[in-house]
Amino acid sequence: MNELDPVRGWPAAVSEPLYLYAVYLGGDLADGRLGEDHEVVFVVGTDPKDVRQRARAKWTGHGSAHVDAVRRLDAIDGYAVALEEVGGSDKTELDNQYDPCEPDA
Repeated sequence: MNELDPVRGWPAAVSEPLYLYAVYLGGDLADGRLGEDHEVVFVVGTDPKDVRQRARAKWTGHGSAHVDAVRRLDAIDGYAVALEEVGGSDKTELDNQYDPCEPDA
């Protein structure tokens, strides 16, 4: 049995190619809510099945999470997505400034 990498959760010696995935999570209804919460997390893995459990572990919402969608990110706006191991945990930046929809002028 292969030893698991404690940070990434996959076998320490991965022989398959790794890809970046965006995973859309939904969570349990919080008290007083009419709809479930959602969150997008990013996970590196070998295939969609591989990333689902680790994506749920990144859920920060109420209760437990389920996976609504998984998308492998190979190219965005004409740029290839490449992975380079840098060690450590996630390093992301969040811009949560509300941007209202403006009608066409």
